[in-house]
Amino acid sequence: MRRPTISDLAKASGVSVATIDRVLNGRHRVREETARRVYEAAQSIGYHAVGLLRQRVFEDLPQYRLGFVLQKPSQPFYQSFAKEIGAAAQSVATARIHAHVDFVAASTPTAIVEKLKAMAARSQAVALVAPDYPAVTAAVEELKEKGIPVFSLLSDFATGVRETYVGVDNRKVGRTAAWTIARSAHHKGKVACFVGSHRFHGHELREIGFRSYFRENAPDFEVLDTLINLDTAEITHEATLNLLQQHPDLIGFYVCGGGMEGAISAIREEGLAGKLIVVVNELTPESKAALADDVVTMVIGTPLPSLCKELLGLMTGAVERGEAAMPGQSFLPFDIFVSENI
Repeated sequence: MRRPTISDLAKASGVSVATIDRVLNGRHRVREETARRVYEAAQSIGYHAVGLLRQRVFEDLPQYRLGFVLQKPSQPFYQSFAKEIGAAAQSVATARIHAHVDFVAASTPTAIVEKLKAMAARSQAVALVAPDYPAVTAAVEELKEKGIPVFSLLSDFATGVRETYVGVDNRKVGRTAAWTIARSAHHKGKVACFVGSHRFHGHELREIGFRSYFRENAPDFEVLDTLINLDTAEITHEATLNLLQQHPDLIGFYVCGGGMEGAISAIREEGLAGKLIVVVNELTPESKAALADDVVTMVIGTPLPSLCKELLGLMTGAVERGEAAMPGQSFLPFDIFVSENI
């Protein structure tokens, strides 16, 4: 396909070529509404100078340096998360957002604190996915004293110190997973739950929700001891095989954090597709294929586009107005996927 020309851009934005030239070269001011329309049209048609247009359109707007620290760079979910942060930053029309995304390969307190402080050194606000360690809380408190707000993502930490938690209501997520298993089962039996770590507050809340639903609404089911998988596919694979061997009457289980790929591969290996009720988190190519093959019953997903939009609004607001009087929570409705809606 040929590269879009300035004439194509003029046609797409409904203005003259001369107006496009004024926006590109900044020779004469044009109305903000017109400049934005040209920029949005350039984005939609893939015009080669869209970066320059963005600079021209937003040069008089406030600029914010925002940092984001995510987990496990090799996982498709976190790769998608990083892309959505970039897309959300590009779509902000009231400011120029310089979004810096980095990853923590190891979920140790030392690694997380080092990455958090390094990101804070070049950012006006930081959002972080992390377990709830005392060392992390101390680091967040230190940054707060320096006027750098820290936001917790997906799983809460540093409660009372961090600025705002942004994510889904994890207790409801756990209860939804339990509801799915209990309602889908043809008879009572044993169920299980995997967590990455009890240091992940979100995992703990999902486990609590999972257990509380069965205790309150399906007490005839036996909820087995919770399994720790450290969010890794290898450990989850081995643990799933052991679980199936020790409990041949298992009805289903819920993987409330990472490592679902291991559970999926174990079910395929044992030829148990369609025979267990399995709930996992986050729609990725692997979980989508598992839904289609009846290996997984349901996927509960984080709405990344709306989360990132909400997050950027909260972060820029904190930079503009200072820290909130009281730390808050911003819950977003989670997505539900089954084989029929993927």
